[in-house]
Amino acid sequence: MPTLSARDLALPPNLMSLARLPLAALFPFVATRPALALAVLCCAGLTDVLDGWLARRSGQVTRTGAIVDPIADKVFALTVVATLLHSGRLPLWGIPALLAREILELPLALWIALSRRFRGRRLSAASANIPGKLATTVQFAAVLTAIALPAALPAMLAAAALAGAAAGVSYWGRQLRRAPAGAASPPQAGA
Repeated sequence: MPTLSARDLALPPNLMSLARLPLAALFPFVATRPALALAVLCCAGLTDVLDGWLARRSGQVTRTGAIVDPIADKVFALTVVATLLHSGRLPLWGIPALLAREILELPLALWIALSRRFRGRRLSAASANIPGKLATTVQFAAVLTAIALPAALPAMLAAAALAGAAAGVSYWGRQLRRAPAGAASPPQAGA
C-alpha cells in the first residue's frame, strides 16, 4: 500500500482541504454569532468546492489529497453538527436526517471492503455524482438554516434526508454495477 506523502500535503489543493481543520476548531466559538458562523461555514464550503477543482485543473490529484479531503470534510461536519446539537439549534432527530447518505452508504462500503470478491478493487469515485453533490448542497443549506432561519429547519432537514437517501441509492447502484462477475449479493437485513 503506497504511503502518504508529507510533500503532497504542501500542495495548494491539499492546503485548502487542511484549512477546514482550523475552521472546524473555530466554529464552536463563533456559533452564537450568526454572521461569523455563516462566514466560517462559507469559507469551509468554498475550500471544499475549490480543492478538488484546483487539484484536477493543476494536475495535483494525489493519494494524500484523496485521504485528507474526506477526513477534513468529516471533521468539519461533525464539529458543526455537535455544536448545533449542543446549542439546541439542531434537534436530535436532525442528525439522521443530515446523515442519511452516510447511513445508507456505510453498509455497502463495509461489505465491499470485507468481501473477498472485491479484493483489489476500489470504491467508485463519487466526486462527479450529481445526487451526491445535491445532497451536500442541501445538507449545507440545512446547516445554514439552523443558524439563520430556524423556523424553516424542519423542512430543510426533510429535504436533506430525501437528498441524502437519493445519493445513497445512487451510490449503491454505482457500486453494484461495478461488482465483479460472480460476486455474492450484499447480506440481507435480518439474515
